[in-house]
Amino acid sequence: MANIEKISVALTGEQVAALKAAVETGEYATTSEIVREALRDWQLKRELRREDILHLRQLWDDGMASGPAGKSDMKALRNDARQRLEGTKKSAR
Repeated sequence: MANIEKISVALTGEQVAALKAAVETGEYATTSEIVREALRDWQLKRELRREDILHLRQLWDDGMASGPAGKSDMKALRNDARQRLEGTKKSAR
């Protein structure tokens, strides 16, 4: 088994009640089990966020390396966007 270290965490009364209720209903064996699961979820979310940031940085770098964007015709861009939006609405029906 992994090295276990105890720490102290301050929770609101509402949070403590929710933990105890989950144990009392049998969803979890202990409140520690709930906290460990929450930490695993947080760690996964944190890793996914880190991967998203790396991906966005790569997209940014790719965009910057592609050179200047040049001039754009905003009226044509708006018309194109409206046409694509209408096409999406029609296909959703």
